[in-house]
Amino acid sequence: MSGAGGDPGRHRAVLIVAHGSRRAESNEEVRRLAARVAEQLAADPAILCVESAFLELAEPDIGAGIDRCVARGAREVIVLPYFLAAGRHVQQDIPEWVQAARDRHPEVCIVLGPHLGASEELAALLIRLGHRAAR
Repeated sequence: MSGAGGDPGRHRAVLIVAHGSRRAESNEEVRRLAARVAEQLAADPAILCVESAFLELAEPDIGAGIDRCVARGAREVIVLPYFLAAGRHVQQDIPEWVQAARDRHPEVCIVLGPHLGASEELAALLIRLGHRAAR
């Protein structure tokens, strides 16, 4: 968790949503990713915080993650699904969680971003990782 709560210029939260795992280390890996993203966004004057949440098997769930961002003062929450493929969770489950949060917080703009696998940069990243592994 990271942020500059209370700063009126900072109004945007980023919520990284992963599936969740029974394996605590896997969930902690997602939390560490959120912390690294927060570090890289620290200089952005609009970013209030970067949080992580989980679809199932770990806490906080997506609704609680969005609620946490709103409680910290976010007026906009960008939900980023940390999923490689557009399966049922990306197509149905996460949008349902987001809509429920929109209903609870009509004063907040809650944006559902594309899932990780939809990123044009993913292919280039895989190539770089392959080259690095081959060294």
